[in-house]
Parts: sequence; structure tokens; C-alpha cells
Amino acid sequence: MNAPVGFLATNLETNRSRGKREFYVPVGTANLAFHKPVTASCRAAAGNLAMVTDGNKFGDDGWMELEAGKQWVQVDLQKSSEIFAVFVWHYYYQIRVYMNVVVAISDDPEFKKDVKVVFNNDIENVSGLGKGSDFNYIEDNWGKLIDAKGVSGRYVRLYSNGNSDNKMNHYVEVEVFGKKIEFDTPTKALKEPKQN
Repeated sequence: MNAPVGFLATNLETNRSRGKREFYVPVGTANLAFHKPVTASCRAAAGNLAMVTDGNKFGDDGWMELEAGKQWVQVDLQKSSEIFAVFVWHYYYQIRVYMNVVVAISDDPEFKKDVKVVFNNDIENVSGLGKGSDFNYIEDNWGKLIDAKGVSGRYVRLYSNGNSDNKMNHYVEVEVFGKKIEFDTPTKALKEPKQN
């Protein structure tokens, strides 16, 4: 999608293709976020947190709104998983850009250690999460696809800091495509042969 002339020109995607987008992932990959628990940095001002992972990306049941300023939502996948893609739908019923968007993955629910950032368009580090190099983008009904490159983690946290229309933060849906990491347990311990 081409941006309207003069609309948030700073660090804005200039040619985002519309329509079907193909993204290849390993066989067995699924939306691990579907109906998983969601927490946030504050209480929902409108809607409820369960809407973020209810599977309705069309928004015909509404959207969830968080208070003004830097806020986050966090999806608990309930098991450490290999994550290949994150899709996010903020509010897309009018031309709007969400500010200082950062998407991070970790096995730490507090996001204090082992944090892997897979998207960051906060180029001036306004949110204090590190300077980003990704582009701002105009929301649309296709959602924003983020390549997570197979990083592992149990929790996916998505930050934003208001939008081009107002200071509130909105989510229609979040999908996390990946595979649960299965840990094989050996059935017996192997011993080194005795030396003669």
C-alpha cells in the first residue's frame, strides 16, 4: 500500500504489497497463540484481553484497547516453542500508524533475560527498548507479518506507544506461528565400556 503524501513520512514503508502474502514455514507449524492466555501492562480500557487471541482477525466482535502511552500485551504460549512468524492486527478501519512497535520473545515472563527482539520500528528509542531499524507501516486488514526466524520462547510481548490518530493502543488479533519444542527423555543412561 502506498502512503498518502505527507502522512508520517519519517521511516514509513513506501510500497507495502496488498493481497495474499506467502510465507513458508516448516510442516507442522500452527497458530500457537489461538485461545492462549493474554496479559497486559494495564487493564483493558475497552474490550477484553481474550479478544487478542480469539481467532477473530476481522474485528467484527470489536477490538481491545489499552491506555495511552507505552503499553504491551503478552501471549503465553504455555510451552517453549520455535517461532517462525508473528502476525499482528492493531486497529485498521482507518488510515493509522502505531508508534514504537516492538515485538519480543522470551522464556522469561518478566522479559528481563534472554529477550529476542524480532521487530522494532522505534528508531529513536522513545520506549527505551533499544533503537530499532524496521519501518513504520500503515495498518490494514491483512495484518503485519513479522519474520521471527525460528527463535525460541514461551512468551511473545508486543509493545506500542499510541498511534497517528490518538494516544491509545489497540489490538484486534495476534497470531504466533510455530512448533512446540519437544524434549526427548532417554529411556536409559549409557555407560562407557570398562577399560581392561
